[in-house]
Amino acid sequence: MPAAPRFDLPETDHFTRPFWDAAAEGLLLIRRCRACAKAHHYPREFCPYCWSEDVDWERASGRATLYTWSVVHRNDLPPFGERVPYTAAVVDLAEGPRLMTEIVECPEAELLIGMELEVTIRTEATEGDGVAVPVFRPAGQGQSNSLTQESSSRR
Repeated sequence: MPAAPRFDLPETDHFTRPFWDAAAEGLLLIRRCRACAKAHHYPREFCPYCWSEDVDWERASGRATLYTWSVVHRNDLPPFGERVPYTAAVVDLAEGPRLMTEIVECPEAELLIGMELEVTIRTEATEGDGVAVPVFRPAGQGQSNSLTQESSSRR
């Protein structure tokens, strides 16, 4: 019997492969338009500001601030239910774009709008090689852009 689908893992394709490959190396990539110089995320083949198709991948600093969050205490969708509570969040990257993510290594009581964060990479076990997913933690808890491994059963 095939394994149940994993709803928590990204679907990679030819276009987004550079993003996921960089994450596996501990890096966060964003897209930047060469025509208007604005950065954007989620990855698109065109600039959402000026509609130019002259966009390319760029290494992000890995720095962000917390825009908003919600601590999820109940989720019936496997495998999320096994990981509650977890902190779903939106962060403002230093380069400008907002990114939906998860906050790790931070108790709920310590979360503050505007707090400084840094990217870290969580490797999710799969039937294949695993998928590296950028998540964020409070700044200063480790080296930014470093590759860290967290078990998928963190709690």
